[in-house]
Amino acid sequence: MKKALQLAQILQHGMVAHRQGRLAEAERSYQAVLGVKRDDFDSLHLLGVVRWQQRRHDEASRLIKQALRIRPDSAEACANLGIVLHSLDRPAEAVAAYDRALAINPRYAKALCHRGDALRALGRHADALASYDKALAAAPDYAEVHINRGVVLREINRHAEALASFDQALALQPGRTETLYNRANSLRSLGRFEEALRDYDAVLAANPDAAEAHNNRGCVLEKLDRFAEALASFNAALRLRPDHMDAVYNRGNMLLKLSQFRDAVDCYDRVLAVEPERPDVWNNRGNALVFLQRYDEAVEAFERTLRLDPDNWTAFALLASCQINLCNWQETSRLREEARIAARAGDWSRLDPLGSLHYLDDPADHLNYSRHWLGLFVPQKPAPLPARATPPSDKIRVAYLSSDFRNHPVARAIVRLIELHDRDRFECIGVSIGAADTSDIRSRIVTAFDRFHDVNLASDLDIAQLIHRLGIDIAVTLNGHTLGTRPGILAYRPAPVQVTYLGYAGTVGADFIDYILADETVLPTEQEPFYCEKVVQLPGCYHLCDETRQISPHTPARAELGLPEHGFVFCCSNQPGKLSAPIFDIWMRLLATVDGSVLWLSHMNESAKANLHREASARGISPDRVIFAKREERVEDHLARHRQADLFLDTSPYNAHSTAIDALWAGLPVLTCPTGAFAGRVGASLLRAVGLPELIASNLEEYEALARKLAYDRSLLGAIRQKLAENRPKCALFDVERSCRGVETAYATMRDIHLRGEAPRSFRIARN
Repeated sequence: MKKALQLAQILQHGMVAHRQGRLAEAERSYQAVLGVKRDDFDSLHLLGVVRWQQRRHDEASRLIKQALRIRPDSAEACANLGIVLHSLDRPAEAVAAYDRALAINPRYAKALCHRGDALRALGRHADALASYDKALAAAPDYAEVHINRGVVLREINRHAEALASFDQALALQPGRTETLYNRANSLRSLGRFEEALRDYDAVLAANPDAAEAHNNRGCVLEKLDRFAEALASFNAALRLRPDHMDAVYNRGNMLLKLSQFRDAVDCYDRVLAVEPERPDVWNNRGNALVFLQRYDEAVEAFERTLRLDPDNWTAFALLASCQINLCNWQETSRLREEARIAARAGDWSRLDPLGSLHYLDDPADHLNYSRHWLGLFVPQKPAPLPARATPPSDKIRVAYLSSDFRNHPVARAIVRLIELHDRDRFECIGVSIGAADTSDIRSRIVTAFDRFHDVNLASDLDIAQLIHRLGIDIAVTLNGHTLGTRPGILAYRPAPVQVTYLGYAGTVGADFIDYILADETVLPTEQEPFYCEKVVQLPGCYHLCDETRQISPHTPARAELGLPEHGFVFCCSNQPGKLSAPIFDIWMRLLATVDGSVLWLSHMNESAKANLHREASARGISPDRVIFAKREERVEDHLARHRQADLFLDTSPYNAHSTAIDALWAGLPVLTCPTGAFAGRVGASLLRAVGLPELIASNLEEYEALARKLAYDRSLLGAIRQKLAENRPKCALFDVERSCRGVETAYATMRDIHLRGEAPRSFRIARN
């Protein structure tokens, strides 16, 4: 009797130590009992629990099974065996153990709870929920069940119900970080990002080393367009877990959005070294490479994406854009046909809007592609900011939004307009949504604005609220669908009048853009049905330039430029993406028939150069007659070298824009052939505005014949050069002040229409 009493005291001591977490002390007590009484149920059972807590699961299973042979009717031991078996990744056997416990005690909440966990591991979500519901019927205040039930509901995308479960758990156990973390995940899935952020912050305040919470917090910040803060969260996750591949990938995505492209590629490479079959990583790697103009590598990335995910249409569209920049016309022909087949089936995903301008010449197609891709940027149009009364006596406040206020053609084209705006009538605000550089044009454009806001790192909503707070009357996007666009800003309707201008030669496809500034040549009235915007036809040419630009007095010798001393020089300064096989066919026929002539092209990536040399050879032309200019850092030197060319040949279906203006400003005639859509009609607009309509061919046959005639008839070409020189000081194209007055009249008319409470409508500005 005394011995039995001593064993009971030892066992009781062990149980107290066990409850207090002193596992080693509990273990010694249980083993002491078993040293005397090998078949003691409680000691075997509880030592098994200790072994499970010590992660010695095989021993735990053996001990608890041994205990159950002594007392098979112990529901608690059956349930604990289920927990151990689940830890051994044997969930089906765990379910059987829980069922054995429930056969003994059908309302045993612990067994019902953990049975639900095992069923969840087996993918039997409905059965798991049923088990949790039975547990709650037996024990409504069992917080663990509410948590686990919420987790299952999240996994089957019933996020609102999951949130309710987590809220119930928090009511029972306020501040529990596990529950807050799960609640934050549900809020994130429901798109309630601000609330999710607060919960993640609460989790991290209690547990700063929770790497997964840092990662998920970063994902929420990304959704809120707070990219710099998101990057900091991903960095925090990686400091805690350097091998957290999701955080590495997410970090790469933030670096991509923050224009840190090389670092983004490094992140994607780290992920692919571990997980080489992830199409999303290959696709985003390709995106970053496009910005770096490493088109060959980007093609490889997009092709790898499509092998892994054939339905990834963004990869297809970006692959198509890369191939035009490589002048890989065999591939562009194939991709164009695939896009046409898809479009006939109503699938407008195979080209991005900018790519569609290069591949296709139908404004109806351009509208469909723009509408489709706009849905990616703005999948759900946000509620507009509150309407704001605009006193009619105020100056007209115009905000220009662009990602290209840097060394870029858009900045060089718009800067003079900003400088010339009438400050008695207009206040001009710059809103920069792209990366800055240290160029002279950046400094000049910042100075030109009355106020300049660099908000590249701000969210769409924050930028929209800034525009709204500044009392902007007219917001003008200079991006359209070009790289760096952020249409989500204007989707908030921060200004009463919103306009697209200059940067993109087509419709944005958005009902929140009221007007597009164009002219009667690039956007004739009959094409208005293919534009979501109302069309404003400016007098002369819609495209701006900077007539203050200087041209270097020094003209480099042809030999310095790699050109023949004698012989006709056809040239084109367009980027490779605007070149096409039909136009190149014409150019090669010209070289074949004009003795000693050469084709002088802009600086290009090495693959594009190689492809064009190959295409020349295939057409019987020696590759050394296709010459590529070197990159010229100074604009005045670039303009000066135009003097050594004889004729600028425009491209089709996407014309030269700024490059044609450069040529005309430098005194070099431009030959064009307008096509069906805005992007292919700019050359004609420029030539009419400079007073040289005779250089507008009506079709490609006439284009080729006129180019050949000008190459042979030097007196005719000389007369055109002379006419250009005479027109240059007085023509509409280079009268930027007159262009500015036309734009200002357009803005004033837009505002007047708005103040009268009328809907936007198309109109035309008369020539002054």
